[in-house]
Amino acid sequence: MRVSTDKSSGSDSRLFTVVVESYGVGQQRQAERRFTVSFDRLQSLMQSIARNGGRIRVVSSGPQPAASEAASPTEAAAPPLAPAEPSSKPAEQPQAEPAPSIAKPAAPSVSHAEVPVNLYKPKDPFIGTVLGNYSLLADGAIGRVNHITFDLAGGDPLLHYVEGQSIGIIPDGTDANGKPNKLRLYSIASTRHGDDLADHTVSLCVRQLEYEKDGQIIHGVCSTFLCDIQPGAKVKITGPVGKEMLLPDDEEANIIMLATGTGIAPMRAYLRRMFDPSERDTNGWHFRGKAWLIMGVPKTANLLYDDDFNRYESEYPDNFRYNKAISREQQNAKGGRMYIQDRVLEHADEIFTLIEDPKTHVYMCGLRGMEPGIDEAMTAAAAAKGINWSELRPQLKKAERWHVETY
Repeated sequence: MRVSTDKSSGSDSRLFTVVVESYGVGQQRQAERRFTVSFDRLQSLMQSIARNGGRIRVVSSGPQPAASEAASPTEAAAPPLAPAEPSSKPAEQPQAEPAPSIAKPAAPSVSHAEVPVNLYKPKDPFIGTVLGNYSLLADGAIGRVNHITFDLAGGDPLLHYVEGQSIGIIPDGTDANGKPNKLRLYSIASTRHGDDLADHTVSLCVRQLEYEKDGQIIHGVCSTFLCDIQPGAKVKITGPVGKEMLLPDDEEANIIMLATGTGIAPMRAYLRRMFDPSERDTNGWHFRGKAWLIMGVPKTANLLYDDDFNRYESEYPDNFRYNKAISREQQNAKGGRMYIQDRVLEHADEIFTLIEDPKTHVYMCGLRGMEPGIDEAMTAAAAAKGINWSELRPQLKKAERWHVETY
């Protein structure tokens, strides 16, 4: 997918009001502040607010009736700002563009009634067999991430699933109280046909949880169990569960994917369904829309399934776009680390133009910390089109076009 980034060289005099908290110096940081700026200055204001730790509450088109402030986003320390010149006529209430026409789906999403749920429960799990377990990371990567595949054959009923669902794993052993270890959910990284297209396997993308407590390094029970498990071992599996991250049936839908770390798991399943030749032959679902993946990782060595995604982009240049945010190796526009929200901010206008198409769905999966920055970028892009993002987002979710699974 190629989307034009050309901008008009002419000025844009449309006015926007930004309501912000914790922005400025001294007592200003304690108060809510309002800025009325032209569209030409909106992006620089948003960057200044982010740079100086401000929190955006509302962005709306038109001036607010309350006294507003003229923004000076280029100042590094955000000193006191002069009030805007009074208008010769009463300020009008901001008129946001109605959102329903954008939020309305063009075609029905996948039928939830047809999605398998809880075929196997914790009290009576399916016993699967490990077929393979290998590292996904290159030399020099941070942490430990493995791709693990399980054989589901022999179940009655067969443990089947669709892209975007999760399964539960109950690790062997007991906790500190002598009770069986608790179930953990993991997003499925394979299509419904499995990596080998045999229709009875499932794959996971698992990062070993590691954290420090009281001066000691602690490893997650279930993630360590999975990363250490050997082929041939038996595993208690439950599920599948989840209807939040399902793909639409429409072959001409547009799919925007925002992922960090192992949040790539469902995206990998989506992209294999869309672009893997054997998958396309097997499932009879020939994707003709536009798919866009923005992936956030700390280092290049931590990119997951990167070769596959690069190949898809090479083979389907009109249908797939792949961008990376590598925080420890790339810089954002402010000279800081490049996180996924910075990459989204760079492309916010393009992303929002796609969202205006009722065939577009957005999927976000990974660390919960990615949400506020992405929200700010979308707020600015929506405001530039006279739309209130805080009103549109829940409408998109209700229309099953905004899908979030963060942790």
